[in-house]
Amino acid sequence: MKTRLGCLSHKSDSYNDFSEFLPPAHETTARLSTDEVVRWSESFDSLLTHKYGLAAFRTFLKSEFSDENIEFWMACEDYKKIKSSAKLVSKANKIFKEFVEVQAPREINIDYRTRERTKQGLADPTPTSLNEVQGKIYSLMEKDSYPRFLRSKMYQDIVNRAQARGQRRSV
Repeated sequence: MKTRLGCLSHKSDSYNDFSEFLPPAHETTARLSTDEVVRWSESFDSLLTHKYGLAAFRTFLKSEFSDENIEFWMACEDYKKIKSSAKLVSKANKIFKEFVEVQAPREINIDYRTRERTKQGLADPTPTSLNEVQGKIYSLMEKDSYPRFLRSKMYQDIVNRAQARGQRRSV
């Protein structure tokens, strides 16, 4: 049993290659500057609104086996954009079954009251039905996962690579 669980103990720095979320090498120099990468550390919003910042954060959370929160947050962002009431109902049910329901495949960590209020709100879904629970998950990520990401070897490597590229360009 100890041997089987040993692979889980290497969490946040166990990634092998984070290049999957970066633009192709010929685009990286032009698109991902040191300033942009450093800006990710200035606010959680900066990280989530930057295409490669969000991808890096998702990759980091996957390496920690805790990507359900960001995946839920992203599903909520998509949900808010839906105009059709029929699609809204369908997407609300899908999100509830995948993330919110007790024993859901990718269950998010929320309290009983929030889960129940979300369930009630989704009985007649509106584009704002998931705002409360999405806000709680956002806060959880901002206070917990985001600081770990900024301290991670993955983020430090991204900063170092961006700085190295910047120095090579100025030489």
